[in-house]
Amino acid sequence: MEAAITILALLFVAFIALGVYATVKAVGAAKRGVDRTITQARRTVEDTTLRAKSFGQTGVAGELAQLRLALRTSMRATQDALHAGVAEDSSLAESVGLFHRLSAHGLELDDELKRLEREPDRATVAALLPQLKERTQRITHSADSLRWAARDRARQFADDDLDALNAQIDIEAGALRHWTVEEQRPQQASGAASQGPGAGAGRAHDAGADWPEPTAGAGNSTTADESWGGPAREEAPQAITAPDPHLRTRYPWQKAARPETTN
Repeated sequence: MEAAITILALLFVAFIALGVYATVKAVGAAKRGVDRTITQARRTVEDTTLRAKSFGQTGVAGELAQLRLALRTSMRATQDALHAGVAEDSSLAESVGLFHRLSAHGLELDDELKRLEREPDRATVAALLPQLKERTQRITHSADSLRWAARDRARQFADDDLDALNAQIDIEAGALRHWTVEEQRPQQASGAASQGPGAGAGRAHDAGADWPEPTAGAGNSTTADESWGGPAREEAPQAITAPDPHLRTRYPWQKAARPETTN
């Protein structure tokens, strides 16, 4: 009984702890969502204000607004492109690290431009404008380079994937049209059979036309053999046959052959 009570107490404590953890996580997520919404709203208001100043004001204030707007637009576009690409391509992690270092310089420049907007000494601000423009161009150029490099890389991967997909589709389409290959094979076999005898005769005719045969009255065979570079043929030896004794001419001093007798 005591063991069951202990187990139930432990389960109750575990459920309470799990509930507290889930509540803390939910509250944290909601707080981050609210902070993100507030940040985006503040950013939208600032961008709208900067656009209004860049178009509505002239002089130093308008130029400062244009520099801030160009800087913020470039940095935000690069940040969105890199964060979207690193989820699919892990090799962009180094680019994200470089962008974080570049963002530190960008935020520092944005804060400086923001302070100069409230600076009453416009002459000093006008003297600093060339240097501020150069810094803004350097930062935006680096941000644009990272952004376009990431986009080009993603587009190249998409093109390679599309090429591989097209090759696979062509192979599959050829496999689906297998009857066309089976129809072409009998046609090729019949064409080869119809052209076989004629082609063989043509080849035989061409082979015979390479070396003309010597005529019967074109001189002796020895000269013909020597003209083609071969050794002269020797005359074939005649066979030696024994003379027939009945056809032999008899002379007077020769004795007649004594007939053989049997006992």
